[in-house]
Amino acid sequence: MTIVTETQPTAAAPAWRRSGLILAALAAVAATALLVGGRYGLLLATGLGFGIVLEGLRFGFAGPWRAMILRRDPRGMWAQLLSIALVTCAALPLLAANPGELSGAQAPVGFAMVAGAFVFGAAMQVVLGCGSGTLVNAGSGNPVSLVALPFFAIGSFAGSYHLVWWTGLGALPILRLSGWQGVALTLLGLCAAAGLLWKLAAPEHRSLPRRLALAAVLLAALAVFNLIVAGQPWGVVYGLGLWAAKAASAAGADLTGSAFWTAPASIDRLNHSLLTDYTSLTNIGIILGAFLVASWRSGGLAQKLPALPWQAWTVTVVAGFLLGYSSRLAFGCNVGAFFSGISTGSLHGWVWFAAAFAGAVYGVKLRPLLKLEARQ
Repeated sequence: MTIVTETQPTAAAPAWRRSGLILAALAAVAATALLVGGRYGLLLATGLGFGIVLEGLRFGFAGPWRAMILRRDPRGMWAQLLSIALVTCAALPLLAANPGELSGAQAPVGFAMVAGAFVFGAAMQVVLGCGSGTLVNAGSGNPVSLVALPFFAIGSFAGSYHLVWWTGLGALPILRLSGWQGVALTLLGLCAAAGLLWKLAAPEHRSLPRRLALAAVLLAALAVFNLIVAGQPWGVVYGLGLWAAKAASAAGADLTGSAFWTAPASIDRLNHSLLTDYTSLTNIGIILGAFLVASWRSGGLAQKLPALPWQAWTVTVVAGFLLGYSSRLAFGCNVGAFFSGISTGSLHGWVWFAAAFAGAVYGVKLRPLLKLEARQ
């Protein structure tokens, strides 16, 4: 595939607004560093970077999958595969050299994991947003994502509460690739996936826009930086579940019935500030980064409420909950399972990709049936 230049219209914001947005972002990072430590400030800055790249360069996961399904346009998926390849080249050697300090996004393949990925793929097409996409869209003021996000968090909490029961249905041992052999095998798999997309692509969609190539490189750099600073790969789902768990605990809910939330690591996170949880920090940063870009472009977040029937809003709530619940069973969303799973050598990332894409095909078909858009 070749890389071509793609231009986008931009709307200039007043200079005082641009300066104010930059100062506010820097102040948030500095305040976090002063309050809880420099590492946490760096992770908030990393999250801001994710949000700025995702919103600013229009890099996503759910949208490109939809484009491939409906229009045989693989360009967004090529960008995803390129970014994963770049992270792989850095992450697997880093993990091999620092086994006690860095960890990958490894998880077992099981019945619940495959079913969860399938349901997630369908639900993300219903709300037109995956984990990171829902955060970005909420940050930029999208009404549907603003409704879906809290239910995503509740679903993630509920899924983690029941996770041990679901994994008890049966799963393989964790299977992973490592070292330079793992890099070679992963790159081979990514090239094969890219080649398959090339064969299926419509002729007019066989060039990768420069915007997406740049976004892939920047996102990869941020993901590697996240791995080095946090000691773990970029993720989304755990942080959202933690937000709901802390809310439930503050409201007096008893979490002792869950093996997940009574594990020492979870208890520690429940008892400390969200600003000390790595995934929460990057999630917050994504929302703020998307908010910054949207405000920079238009001077505000005034997005019109879509004219949807009440049934469609009910579907949005249910789909948001399913996004959270299913992604917890699947050990991550497009970020934690697909992007970080594959790039850190976990074979469950590849299985997640296949199952979620199959679910996305059905999710695209569901949207008109659920009165979320006109029939295709």
